[in-house]
Amino acid sequence: MANRVQGLNISGRLKESGITIYNRNGRTVTRTATSLQPERRTRKQFIARQQMLHSTRMWKLVKWAGTPMFPARPTAYNRFLSLMSRTEVVFLPQNGPLDGATMLLPDMPLSEGTMPIVKQHLGEVDGSEALVTNLTRSSLRKDDKLILYTLKQETKGKPTVRISRREVMSNEMTATAEGLALTGSEFADEMKGWALVHVRGEQCSTQTAVTRCTYYKRFTTEKALQEAAESYGGLTDDK
Repeated sequence: MANRVQGLNISGRLKESGITIYNRNGRTVTRTATSLQPERRTRKQFIARQQMLHSTRMWKLVKWAGTPMFPARPTAYNRFLSLMSRTEVVFLPQNGPLDGATMLLPDMPLSEGTMPIVKQHLGEVDGSEALVTNLTRSSLRKDDKLILYTLKQETKGKPTVRISRREVMSNEMTATAEGLALTGSEFADEMKGWALVHVRGEQCSTQTAVTRCTYYKRFTTEKALQEAAESYGGLTDDK
């Protein structure tokens, strides 16, 4: 809700003036938003902030795909960010065509729960590309569900990850010596990733994305870090 001050509609922070205006208990409160400390952007801080920024964007995409499957510790959002800290950091400038971009990362978390992890990898079954798992028909109960996440890296315009999910029926899967597998030409797509989640009641398995996509790697280099940092004003001395 905007605050009305002297005939003007104002909300949030007035960066140039160093003022933040907000409502508290029905009253308009104004406070300074200017720090007396010089802005610090050490290499370590910048890397952490870049990972946090990208993880926050990815969280929005996971939410759009459906109710996120993460425990509330303290919230599903916080747990997702914690798990994302284990993935590679991508460095993206704050302006230009890469501003707001998202990248498909290997081992990106899609769920966390107490069910056994479904081991899965991209392979081949009877000459067809496949997502091969260690699930067996006997390990599935009548009311169990299998949720397949599909992630696609789009590169036209601003790079963006599209995430969707659907329920998979066990009869869609082919039995192999390793376990049940989903087959199809889509599993040859090097710009896609997948995660098959085993759901039983309120519980689910802990799964991360498996992918052949390497598009993100160009944004993990020292050059990418320096270019991104420059767009924010450059790095500051660690001391």
